[in-house]
Amino acid sequence: MNLTALNQTDVCQEYWCPERSVSLSVYVILYVAAAAVSLLTVCGNLLVIISVSHFKQLHTPANILILSLAVSSLLVGVFVMPLHLSWVIESCWISGSVMCSALKIVNFQATSVSVHTVALIAVDRFLALRSPFLYSEKISPTVICIATLFNWLFSLFYNFTLLFVNGNFADVTCPGICIAIIDGVSSLIDLIVVFLVPCTLIIILYTHVFVIAKKHVTAIRALQVHNSTQSSKNRVGDKSERKAAILLGILVIVFLLCLLPYYICSLVIPYSDDDLFHVRDVTVMIFFLNSTINPIIYALFYPWFKKSLKLIFTFKVFNRDSSLMNVL
Repeated sequence: MNLTALNQTDVCQEYWCPERSVSLSVYVILYVAAAAVSLLTVCGNLLVIISVSHFKQLHTPANILILSLAVSSLLVGVFVMPLHLSWVIESCWISGSVMCSALKIVNFQATSVSVHTVALIAVDRFLALRSPFLYSEKISPTVICIATLFNWLFSLFYNFTLLFVNGNFADVTCPGICIAIIDGVSSLIDLIVVFLVPCTLIIILYTHVFVIAKKHVTAIRALQVHNSTQSSKNRVGDKSERKAAILLGILVIVFLLCLLPYYICSLVIPYSDDDLFHVRDVTVMIFFLNSTINPIIYALFYPWFKKSLKLIFTFKVFNRDSSLMNVL
């Protein structure tokens, strides 16, 4: 998302694609690397989608939010990454005006959905630890599905409106470039809706989540000292909630680390500054890499994802009633 105000007259100056300045072999290597990153992103998130969708044990509120995040990351890997990386490699937009318009809406949509989904994950974990009884009664997979659907529909309406009112779907486009034109007022609104509000919410809620988790650990240890006959079932249940909060906290922290440089750069560096164009590209690619990193986090820290991968790669998911298999 481009947060810096741009005038269309400033953007649409005469522009010609530069000639290739290095050998063909270098371009081949760059395209192979870009294809590898895109393929890793697609495959990793597709495995997450298959796992959460197929196995009924994984149909929990938190995992449905992870599923939503994986779908938005899949869009990045299938559509946004290949087009953007080819633009960076060639230093020129070569995919035409229709693909440029499609890239804008998909890029904005994936970004908005991802940020708001991570905010919903923070809300989910906060409620699960702060009010576990209320959470178990009120927050069901159906409720989270409705919230997720609303998130996607709101993001689609918001981003389409944002791009449309700023003339980004006009037939006349600048040759060789694909930049979303956003005026000053729209940039401020976008900054608040997609960055400041959700990220502030994420930081505040997860600060509370870790404080609550620490208090739970202290209370349980004190209780164990006075009551050695405490039910192992209760200990496991409390421990699983804290572990889920910590693991999702890792996901949230990595997401923020990838997101912050992108928005800081968009705010500090004006899009008219061609000298720092590549700096902006680096921050954009760091943000895109979050879509690649997420499945790696699941593979490293989530036992259910490891078990799901084993069942998928051994084709046991095609067995009858495989959706009922134990993956926890």
